Amino acid sequence: MAKIKRYPNRLGVKGWLGGGKWGFERYLYTLHRVTGLAILLYFLMHILLTSSRAFSQEAWEAAMGAVDAPIFVIGEFLVFAAFAFHALNGLRLVLIELGYLTGKAEEPIYPYRSSLNVQRPFMIVMMILTGVLVVMGGYQYLFLGH
Repeated sequence: MAKIKRYPNRLGVKGWLGGGKWGFERYLYTLHRVTGLAILLYFLMHILLTSSRAFSQEAWEAAMGAVDAPIFVIGEFLVFAAFAFHALNGLRLVLIELGYLTGKAEEPIYPYRSSLNVQRPFMIVMMILTGVLVVMGGYQYLFLGH
């Protein structure tokens, strides 16, 4: 029987958050995961609130009254910002998976060139577009009313 080599996880849970090299790509990866979970949480809360309509008019009014506080307006804006980032970053990831942002195939000669040289400008464009959408949507939502 072959002996299985085991590598201990020396960093533990801290390694999930801070282990390894944190570059721009890893921040985008982490933010994509966090925004996806935030959108899922909002979706579940939305289903819970709208399902109160099935019980009675009083239950509906109580549920809507519970989310009428100003903190929820800020929360809805944050959901919009998360959605804007998540959608544009998802589009970037789809383009990478389809091979549009991976660069031309090259012979691996040292010093190696990475496809990140091709992807990084698109990451910056994606972040600028996200910022523009968030500012435009935030102005519309917070100052012109929703």
